[in-house]
Amino acid sequence: MRKTARYTALAASGLLALSSLTACANDAASTAATSKGDGKGVKVKIMVGGLDKVIYLPAMLTQRLGYFDAEGLDVELLSEPAGVQAETALVSGQVQGAVGFYDHTLDLQVKGKSVESVVQFSQAPGEVEIVSTKAAGKVKSPKDFKGKKLGVTGLGSSTDFLTKYLAVKNGVNVSEFTPVAVGAGPTFVAALQQGSIDAGMTTDPTVATILDKKAGKVLVDMRTPAGSQAALGGPYPSSSLYMQTDWVNSHKSTVQKMVNVFVKTLKWMSTHSATEIADKMPADYSQGNKFLYATAIKSTLPMFTKDGVMPANGPETVEKVLKAFNPTIKDANVDLDTTYTTEFVKNATG
Repeated sequence: MRKTARYTALAASGLLALSSLTACANDAASTAATSKGDGKGVKVKIMVGGLDKVIYLPAMLTQRLGYFDAEGLDVELLSEPAGVQAETALVSGQVQGAVGFYDHTLDLQVKGKSVESVVQFSQAPGEVEIVSTKAAGKVKSPKDFKGKKLGVTGLGSSTDFLTKYLAVKNGVNVSEFTPVAVGAGPTFVAALQQGSIDAGMTTDPTVATILDKKAGKVLVDMRTPAGSQAALGGPYPSSSLYMQTDWVNSHKSTVQKMVNVFVKTLKWMSTHSATEIADKMPADYSQGNKFLYATAIKSTLPMFTKDGVMPANGPETVEKVLKAFNPTIKDANVDLDTTYTTEFVKNATG
């Protein structure tokens, strides 16, 4: 049984970012189907914090496998470069769901918004802290972050959160380094090569591209449960489908169908190779190098769950990480039970 929570209005800073979202429709990837959700012809818009990122691969893969259509869902996938922008789109009501990191549900709760993960894609961050080849001699661990420029996808993003945690855990105050928003993909690679950042946190396929170009070296690898345990002290549920609790409660039939198809996709992923998965994805995602793209998927596959269930002790690890550097959450009483639900994955027919 899920608990119900009531919260106050979202902090004004979250609302100020909404103006940047108007152009996102150009990045849409949509399915054409007739929705039967809740008997009201519900259309579901989902904002993804980077559709071409391997950590969010289940979103596009579900569409490419035809599962949305098969379930009678009318789904439109939209893309923003950072998870924090997906979060903003959700709380503004622009979209009904966000594919992003679970940690946003905790951050939003203390800002007065009731948001919950309804299906958990992963049990590890899938993130890599990578240092430029030029700076590799000076930055050998997070202990060396002091005075450095560190790349993140966006300020307030999950890469920003994890970077701050790695710093604090290793004795570096968050005020002693400079976070730089560089996005992912080509912008991240360029920032690393040009010296705009000394190191940064990113995901595949950006990681694979950097290593192939010999532009950087892996400093901290959190693409596997073992890597998450070593860096963060436990499983770290990251990529998920999260939605506003009020919407979930008023559209349970539609949410159940959404969870059904994502669980089906996760099961499909667990029984197919990285090459087979790569073959299903849009051709441009490989950026002309199918082998390198498949390699990127293979490196990140261990992070995904097979059933969409929240990993045991995962929410506690996330709370511990956020409390280490975020003063707002540190002093707050977070109700973890309201940040996710297993109601739908337990009933999933995937």
